[in-house]
Amino acid sequence: MTGTHGPQVQPFEEVEPMTHLTTATQATKPPKPYPDFPLFAHATGRWAKKVRGKLHYFGKWADWQAALQLWKDQEEDLRAGRTPRGKGPGLAVAELCNQFLTSKRRRVQTGELVQRTFDDYFGTCKRLVAYFGKHRQVVDLTAGDFDALRSHLAENRGPVALGNEINKIRVVFRFALDQGFIRDPVRYGQSFRKPGRKVLLQARNERGPKMFEAREIRRMLKAAKQPLKAMILLGVNCAFGPTDCSRLPQSALDLNGGWANYPRPKTGIMRRCPLWPETVAALREAIATRPAPKKEIDGDLLFLNQRGRPLNPNHDLPFRLLVQALGLHRNGLGLYTLRHVFETIGGDSRDQVAVDHIMGHSRGDMASVYRERISDARLRAVVEHVRNWLVGTEGTK
Repeated sequence: MTGTHGPQVQPFEEVEPMTHLTTATQATKPPKPYPDFPLFAHATGRWAKKVRGKLHYFGKWADWQAALQLWKDQEEDLRAGRTPRGKGPGLAVAELCNQFLTSKRRRVQTGELVQRTFDDYFGTCKRLVAYFGKHRQVVDLTAGDFDALRSHLAENRGPVALGNEINKIRVVFRFALDQGFIRDPVRYGQSFRKPGRKVLLQARNERGPKMFEAREIRRMLKAAKQPLKAMILLGVNCAFGPTDCSRLPQSALDLNGGWANYPRPKTGIMRRCPLWPETVAALREAIATRPAPKKEIDGDLLFLNQRGRPLNPNHDLPFRLLVQALGLHRNGLGLYTLRHVFETIGGDSRDQVAVDHIMGHSRGDMASVYRERISDARLRAVVEHVRNWLVGTEGTK
Protein backbone atom coordinates (compact mmCIF):
# COMPACT_ATOMS: atom_id res chain seq x y z
CA MET A 1 0.00 0.00 0.00
CA THR A 2 1.31 3.40 -0.91
CA GLY A 3 -1.04 5.48 1.23
CA THR A 4 0.41 7.68 3.90
CA HIS A 5 -1.64 6.39 6.80
CA GLY A 6 -2.07 2.96 8.28
CA PRO A 7 0.50 0.16 8.24
CA GLN A 8 3.42 0.79 5.95
CA VAL A 9 5.48 -1.92 4.26
CA GLN A 10 9.09 -0.81 4.37
CA PRO A 11 11.13 -1.67 1.26
CA PHE A 12 13.66 -4.45 1.69
CA GLU A 13 17.15 -3.15 2.34
CA GLU A 14 20.15 -4.63 0.61
CA VAL A 15 21.67 -7.31 2.80
CA GLU A 16 25.31 -6.58 3.58
CA PRO A 17 27.77 -9.48 3.36
CA MET A 18 28.53 -11.03 6.74
CA THR A 19 32.23 -10.23 6.39
CA HIS A 20 31.45 -6.55 5.99
CA LEU A 21 29.11 -6.63 8.98
CA THR A 22 31.76 -8.25 11.13
CA THR A 23 34.43 -5.80 10.07
CA ALA A 24 32.20 -2.81 10.68
CA THR A 25 31.15 -4.06 14.08
CA GLN A 26 34.75 -4.58 15.16
CA ALA A 27 35.89 -1.23 13.76
CA THR A 28 35.90 1.87 15.89
CA LYS A 29 32.79 3.93 15.30
CA PRO A 30 33.63 7.37 13.96
CA PRO A 31 32.65 10.45 15.96
CA LYS A 32 30.00 12.80 14.63
CA PRO A 33 31.44 15.17 12.02
CA TYR A 34 30.16 18.07 14.12
CA PRO A 35 28.26 18.31 17.43
CA ASP A 36 24.77 18.84 15.98
CA PHE A 37 25.08 16.16 13.32
CA PRO A 38 21.59 14.54 13.30
CA LEU A 39 22.70 10.94 12.62
CA PHE A 40 24.62 8.41 14.68
CA ALA A 41 27.15 5.80 13.67
CA HIS A 42 25.46 2.40 13.63
CA ALA A 43 27.38 -0.84 14.20
CA THR A 44 26.62 -1.95 10.62
CA GLY A 45 28.95 0.74 9.29
CA ARG A 46 26.20 3.14 8.30
CA TRP A 47 24.81 6.42 9.59
CA ALA A 48 21.38 5.92 11.12
CA LYS A 49 18.47 7.71 12.77
CA LYS A 50 15.48 6.45 14.74
CA VAL A 51 12.25 8.17 13.67
CA ARG A 52 8.80 7.34 15.05
CA GLY A 53 10.24 4.24 16.71
CA LYS A 54 11.86 2.85 13.55
CA LEU A 55 15.53 2.78 12.59
CA HIS A 56 16.48 4.19 9.20
CA TYR A 57 19.88 4.11 7.43
CA PHE A 58 21.39 6.84 5.26
CA GLY A 59 24.74 5.66 3.93
CA LYS A 60 28.16 4.43 4.96
CA TRP A 61 30.44 6.05 7.50
CA ALA A 62 32.95 7.06 4.85
CA ASP A 63 30.57 9.51 3.13
CA TRP A 64 28.77 11.41 5.88
CA GLN A 65 27.92 14.31 3.53
CA ALA A 66 25.86 12.04 1.28
CA ALA A 67 24.20 10.46 4.32
CA LEU A 68 23.30 13.91 5.65
CA GLN A 69 21.80 14.99 2.33
CA LEU A 70 19.72 11.82 2.14
CA TRP A 71 18.45 12.49 5.67
CA LYS A 72 17.48 16.04 4.69
CA ASP A 73 15.66 14.76 1.61
CA GLN A 74 13.70 12.17 3.59
CA GLU A 75 13.25 13.90 6.96
CA GLU A 76 9.88 15.49 6.21
CA ASP A 77 8.35 12.24 4.97
CA LEU A 78 9.81 10.12 7.78
CA ARG A 79 8.66 12.43 10.56
CA ALA A 80 5.17 12.47 9.04
CA GLY A 81 5.09 8.66 8.85
CA ARG A 82 5.23 8.57 5.06
CA THR A 83 7.30 6.30 2.87
CA PRO A 84 10.12 8.54 1.53
CA ARG A 85 9.97 9.39 -2.12
CA GLY A 86 12.81 10.77 -4.19
CA LYS A 87 12.59 14.32 -5.48
CA GLY A 88 12.89 13.20 -9.08
CA PRO A 89 12.81 15.35 -12.23
CA GLY A 90 9.00 15.43 -12.55
CA LEU A 91 6.31 17.68 -11.11
CA ALA A 92 6.20 17.64 -7.32
CA VAL A 93 3.02 18.33 -5.31
CA ALA A 94 4.42 21.57 -3.90
CA GLU A 95 5.40 22.84 -7.35
CA LEU A 96 1.96 22.00 -8.71
CA CYS A 97 0.32 23.92 -5.87
CA ASN A 98 2.59 26.92 -6.46
CA GLN A 99 1.78 26.97 -10.17
CA PHE A 100 -1.94 26.55 -9.49
CA LEU A 101 -2.10 29.34 -6.89
CA THR A 102 -0.07 31.68 -9.11
CA SER A 103 -2.62 31.19 -11.88
CA LYS A 104 -5.54 31.79 -9.51
CA ARG A 105 -3.85 34.87 -8.04
CA ARG A 106 -3.68 36.39 -11.52
CA ARG A 107 -7.41 35.84 -11.91
CA VAL A 108 -8.04 37.60 -8.59
CA GLN A 109 -6.00 40.56 -9.84
CA THR A 110 -8.09 40.76 -13.02
CA GLY A 111 -11.35 40.50 -11.11
CA GLU A 112 -12.23 37.07 -12.54
CA LEU A 113 -11.95 35.31 -9.18
CA VAL A 114 -12.96 36.55 -5.75
CA GLN A 115 -10.50 36.53 -2.86
CA ARG A 116 -12.67 34.16 -0.85
CA THR A 117 -12.36 31.46 -3.50
CA PHE A 118 -8.60 31.96 -3.71
CA ASP A 119 -8.35 31.59 0.07
CA ASP A 120 -10.25 28.32 -0.12
CA TYR A 121 -7.91 26.99 -2.80
CA PHE A 122 -4.90 28.11 -0.78
CA GLY A 123 -6.12 26.09 2.21
CA THR A 124 -6.64 23.03 0.03
CA CYS A 125 -3.13 23.29 -1.44
CA LYS A 126 -1.64 23.71 2.01
CA ARG A 127 -3.33 20.51 3.15
CA LEU A 128 -2.17 18.61 0.06
CA VAL A 129 1.46 19.57 0.65
CA ALA A 130 1.23 18.71 4.35
CA TYR A 131 -0.29 15.30 3.60
CA PHE A 132 1.76 14.13 0.60
CA GLY A 133 4.95 16.08 1.27
CA LYS A 134 6.62 18.78 -0.81
CA HIS A 135 8.65 16.45 -3.01
CA ARG A 136 6.06 13.76 -3.74
CA GLN A 137 5.81 13.31 -7.50
CA VAL A 138 2.33 13.87 -8.93
CA VAL A 139 2.75 10.96 -11.38
CA ASP A 140 3.67 8.75 -8.43
CA LEU A 141 0.27 9.21 -6.73
CA THR A 142 -2.01 6.18 -6.89
CA ALA A 143 -5.62 5.31 -6.14
CA GLY A 144 -4.47 3.98 -2.79
CA ASP A 145 -3.01 7.37 -1.89
CA PHE A 146 -6.29 9.12 -2.65
CA ASP A 147 -8.28 6.48 -0.81
CA ALA A 148 -6.16 7.12 2.29
CA LEU A 149 -6.42 10.90 1.76
CA ARG A 150 -10.21 10.71 1.65
CA SER A 151 -10.28 8.80 4.93
CA HIS A 152 -7.99 11.40 6.46
CA LEU A 153 -10.19 14.28 5.29
CA ALA A 154 -13.34 12.58 6.55
CA GLU A 155 -12.00 12.44 10.10
CA ASN A 156 -12.96 16.04 10.86
CA ARG A 157 -15.43 16.94 8.10
CA GLY A 158 -19.08 16.30 7.52
CA PRO A 159 -20.37 15.01 4.17
CA VAL A 160 -20.89 18.48 2.65
CA ALA A 161 -17.47 19.82 3.66
CA LEU A 162 -15.83 16.56 2.53
CA GLY A 163 -17.47 16.79 -0.87
CA ASN A 164 -16.36 20.40 -1.30
CA GLU A 165 -12.77 19.54 -0.42
CA ILE A 166 -12.69 16.60 -2.83
CA ASN A 167 -13.96 18.88 -5.61
CA LYS A 168 -11.22 21.44 -4.97
CA ILE A 169 -8.51 18.76 -4.91
CA ARG A 170 -9.71 17.46 -8.27
CA VAL A 171 -9.56 21.01 -9.65
CA VAL A 172 -5.91 21.29 -8.57
CA PHE A 173 -4.87 18.06 -10.28
CA ARG A 174 -6.98 18.80 -13.35
CA PHE A 175 -4.93 21.99 -13.67
CA ALA A 176 -1.75 19.89 -13.94
CA LEU A 177 -3.22 17.97 -16.88
CA ASP A 178 -4.72 21.01 -18.64
CA GLN A 179 -1.44 22.92 -18.38
CA GLY A 180 0.54 20.01 -19.81
CA PHE A 181 2.53 19.43 -16.62
CA ILE A 182 1.54 15.74 -16.72
CA ARG A 183 0.72 13.59 -19.74
CA ASP A 184 -2.01 11.40 -18.28
CA PRO A 185 -4.91 12.11 -15.91
CA VAL A 186 -4.38 11.39 -12.23
CA ARG A 187 -5.91 8.05 -11.20
CA TYR A 188 -8.11 8.71 -8.18
CA GLY A 189 -9.69 5.28 -7.97
CA GLN A 190 -13.36 4.60 -7.30
CA SER A 191 -13.55 5.87 -3.71
CA PHE A 192 -12.24 9.43 -4.14
CA ARG A 193 -15.67 10.91 -4.79
CA LYS A 194 -18.16 13.17 -3.08
CA PRO A 195 -20.52 11.49 -0.60
CA GLY A 196 -23.71 10.34 -2.31
CA ARG A 197 -27.03 12.17 -2.15
CA LYS A 198 -28.44 9.67 0.32
CA VAL A 199 -25.53 10.28 2.74
CA LEU A 200 -26.02 14.04 2.44
CA LEU A 201 -29.74 13.74 3.17
CA GLN A 202 -29.13 11.48 6.16
CA ALA A 203 -26.60 13.94 7.60
CA ARG A 204 -29.01 16.82 7.11
CA ASN A 205 -31.83 14.92 8.80
CA GLU A 206 -29.60 14.04 11.76
CA ARG A 207 -28.38 17.63 12.10
CA GLY A 208 -31.85 19.12 12.02
CA PRO A 209 -32.92 22.39 10.40
CA LYS A 210 -30.35 25.19 10.18
CA MET A 211 -32.75 27.78 11.48
CA PHE A 212 -33.29 30.33 14.22
CA GLU A 213 -36.83 31.26 15.18
CA ALA A 214 -38.02 34.85 15.54
CA ARG A 215 -38.09 34.75 19.33
CA GLU A 216 -34.49 33.51 19.38
CA ILE A 217 -33.29 36.29 17.08
CA ARG A 218 -35.09 38.90 19.18
CA ARG A 219 -33.23 37.63 22.25
CA MET A 220 -29.94 37.90 20.35
CA LEU A 221 -30.65 41.48 19.31
CA LYS A 222 -31.60 42.44 22.85
CA ALA A 223 -28.37 41.01 24.30
CA ALA A 224 -25.90 41.81 21.50
CA LYS A 225 -23.52 44.77 21.67
CA GLN A 226 -22.09 46.65 18.73
CA PRO A 227 -20.93 45.80 16.18
CA LEU A 228 -22.43 42.32 16.52
CA LYS A 229 -25.97 43.71 16.77
CA ALA A 230 -25.57 45.42 13.40
CA MET A 231 -24.20 42.21 11.86
CA ILE A 232 -27.15 40.16 13.13
CA LEU A 233 -29.57 42.67 11.65
CA LEU A 234 -27.72 42.61 8.32
CA GLY A 235 -27.94 38.82 8.42
CA VAL A 236 -31.69 38.61 8.87
CA ASN A 237 -32.53 41.80 6.90
CA CYS A 238 -30.18 41.31 3.89
CA ALA A 239 -28.97 37.70 4.19
CA PHE A 240 -25.37 38.83 4.85
CA GLY A 241 -23.00 36.18 6.14
CA PRO A 242 -19.74 36.54 8.11
CA THR A 243 -17.65 37.16 4.99
CA ASP A 244 -20.15 39.75 3.75
CA CYS A 245 -19.87 41.63 7.03
CA SER A 246 -16.09 41.38 7.25
CA ARG A 247 -15.66 42.97 3.79
CA LEU A 248 -18.59 45.39 3.76
CA PRO A 249 -17.49 48.89 2.71
CA GLN A 250 -19.33 51.93 4.03
CA SER A 251 -19.60 53.13 0.44
CA ALA A 252 -21.98 50.22 -0.26
CA LEU A 253 -24.55 51.69 2.13
CA ASP A 254 -27.02 54.51 1.58
CA LEU A 255 -28.19 55.02 5.14
CA ASN A 256 -30.22 58.13 4.30
CA GLY A 257 -32.11 56.31 1.57
CA GLY A 258 -32.10 52.98 3.41
CA TRP A 259 -30.34 50.74 0.85
CA ALA A 260 -27.39 48.36 0.60
CA ASN A 261 -25.85 47.83 -2.85
CA TYR A 262 -23.19 45.19 -2.33
CA PRO A 263 -21.97 42.36 -4.60
CA ARG A 264 -21.63 39.01 -2.93
CA PRO A 265 -17.88 38.43 -2.25
CA LYS A 266 -18.11 34.71 -3.04
CA THR A 267 -19.61 35.08 -6.52
CA GLY A 268 -19.46 38.76 -7.43
CA ILE A 269 -23.24 38.79 -8.08
CA MET A 270 -24.69 42.23 -7.43
CA ARG A 271 -27.26 42.54 -4.64
CA ARG A 272 -29.60 45.37 -3.74
CA CYS A 273 -31.43 45.26 -0.42
CA PRO A 274 -33.74 47.70 1.39
CA LEU A 275 -32.64 48.36 4.99
CA TRP A 276 -35.04 48.29 7.90
CA PRO A 277 -35.12 51.35 10.19
CA GLU A 278 -33.70 49.14 12.97
CA THR A 279 -30.82 48.10 10.71
CA VAL A 280 -30.04 51.69 9.73
CA ALA A 281 -30.01 52.76 13.38
CA ALA A 282 -27.71 49.88 14.36
CA LEU A 283 -25.34 50.64 11.47
CA ARG A 284 -25.10 54.31 12.44
CA GLU A 285 -24.26 53.27 15.99
CA ALA A 286 -21.65 50.76 14.78
CA ILE A 287 -20.01 53.40 12.60
CA ALA A 288 -19.88 55.86 15.49
CA THR A 289 -18.09 53.35 17.74
CA ARG A 290 -15.84 51.86 15.03
CA PRO A 291 -12.09 51.70 15.89
CA ALA A 292 -9.73 53.77 13.79
CA PRO A 293 -8.30 51.71 10.91
CA LYS A 294 -4.72 50.55 11.31
CA LYS A 295 -4.05 50.91 7.58
CA GLU A 296 -5.35 53.47 5.13
CA ILE A 297 -6.45 50.75 2.72
CA ASP A 298 -9.02 49.57 5.30
CA GLY A 299 -10.47 53.03 5.84
CA ASP A 300 -13.76 52.28 4.07
CA LEU A 301 -14.48 48.98 5.85
CA LEU A 302 -17.54 49.23 8.07
CA PHE A 303 -16.47 46.62 10.60
CA LEU A 304 -12.98 46.40 12.12
CA ASN A 305 -11.67 44.48 15.11
CA GLN A 306 -10.46 46.21 18.25
CA ARG A 307 -6.98 46.57 16.74
CA GLY A 308 -8.36 48.45 13.76
CA ARG A 309 -7.76 45.59 11.34
CA PRO A 310 -10.19 43.76 9.01
CA LEU A 311 -12.31 41.13 10.69
CA ASN A 312 -11.46 37.49 10.28
CA PRO A 313 -14.93 36.01 9.61
CA ASN A 314 -13.89 32.72 11.23
CA HIS A 315 -12.49 34.12 14.47
CA ASP A 316 -13.37 37.75 15.13
CA LEU A 317 -17.16 37.49 15.26
CA PRO A 318 -18.34 36.73 18.84
CA PHE A 319 -21.64 35.29 17.66
CA ARG A 320 -20.95 31.85 19.07
CA LEU A 321 -20.26 33.26 22.54
CA LEU A 322 -23.53 35.16 22.41
CA VAL A 323 -25.72 32.19 21.50
CA GLN A 324 -23.94 30.04 24.07
CA ALA A 325 -24.65 32.61 26.77
CA LEU A 326 -28.30 32.67 25.73
CA GLY A 327 -28.56 28.87 25.65
CA LEU A 328 -29.30 28.92 21.92
CA HIS A 329 -26.17 27.20 20.61
CA ARG A 330 -26.66 24.10 18.50
CA ASN A 331 -24.07 22.28 16.40
CA GLY A 332 -23.87 23.56 12.85
CA LEU A 333 -25.51 26.93 13.58
CA GLY A 334 -23.73 30.27 13.35
CA LEU A 335 -24.05 33.75 11.97
CA TYR A 336 -24.28 32.23 8.49
CA THR A 337 -27.50 30.53 9.58
CA LEU A 338 -29.25 33.89 9.23
CA ARG A 339 -28.96 33.44 5.46
CA HIS A 340 -31.04 30.28 5.88
CA VAL A 341 -33.53 32.28 7.92
CA PHE A 342 -33.89 34.93 5.22
CA GLU A 343 -34.28 32.36 2.43
CA THR A 344 -36.82 30.35 4.43
CA ILE A 345 -39.02 33.24 5.58
CA GLY A 346 -38.48 35.38 2.49
CA GLY A 347 -39.65 32.48 0.34
CA ASP A 348 -43.06 32.75 1.99
CA SER A 349 -43.45 36.13 0.28
CA ARG A 350 -43.99 34.15 -2.96
CA ASP A 351 -41.50 36.26 -4.88
CA GLN A 352 -38.55 33.92 -5.25
CA VAL A 353 -36.97 36.09 -7.94
CA ALA A 354 -36.66 38.99 -5.48
CA VAL A 355 -35.42 36.64 -2.75
CA ASP A 356 -32.73 35.27 -5.08
CA HIS A 357 -31.60 38.81 -5.92
CA ILE A 358 -31.13 39.75 -2.27
CA MET A 359 -29.44 36.42 -1.51
CA GLY A 360 -27.03 36.88 -4.43
CA HIS A 361 -28.13 33.66 -6.11
CA SER A 362 -28.15 33.05 -9.84
CA ARG A 363 -30.21 30.22 -11.28
CA GLY A 364 -28.46 30.28 -14.64
CA ASP A 365 -31.74 30.01 -16.56
CA MET A 366 -32.67 32.15 -19.56
CA ALA A 367 -34.99 34.33 -17.48
CA SER A 368 -32.03 35.28 -15.29
CA VAL A 369 -29.97 36.08 -18.37
CA TYR A 370 -32.58 38.42 -19.83
CA ARG A 371 -33.73 40.03 -16.56
CA GLU A 372 -32.00 43.41 -16.20
CA ARG A 373 -33.53 44.64 -12.95
CA ILE A 374 -36.07 43.99 -10.23
CA SER A 375 -38.29 46.77 -8.98
CA ASP A 376 -37.56 48.29 -5.59
CA ALA A 377 -41.17 47.65 -4.63
CA ARG A 378 -40.67 43.89 -4.98
CA LEU A 379 -37.46 44.00 -2.92
CA ARG A 380 -39.17 46.04 -0.18
CA ALA A 381 -42.08 43.59 -0.10
CA VAL A 382 -39.73 40.70 0.61
CA VAL A 383 -37.76 42.37 3.41
CA GLU A 384 -40.94 43.72 4.98
CA HIS A 385 -42.38 40.22 4.99
CA VAL A 386 -39.29 39.03 6.91
CA ARG A 387 -39.50 42.03 9.27
CA ASN A 388 -43.15 41.32 10.04
CA TRP A 389 -42.20 37.75 10.86
CA LEU A 390 -39.46 38.98 13.18
CA VAL A 391 -41.22 41.83 15.01
CA GLY A 392 -44.88 41.50 14.05
CA THR A 393 -47.58 39.11 15.11
CA GLU A 394 -45.92 36.14 13.35
CA GLY A 395 -42.69 36.90 15.18
CA THR A 396 -44.29 36.22 18.55
CA LYS A 397 -44.56 32.53 17.74
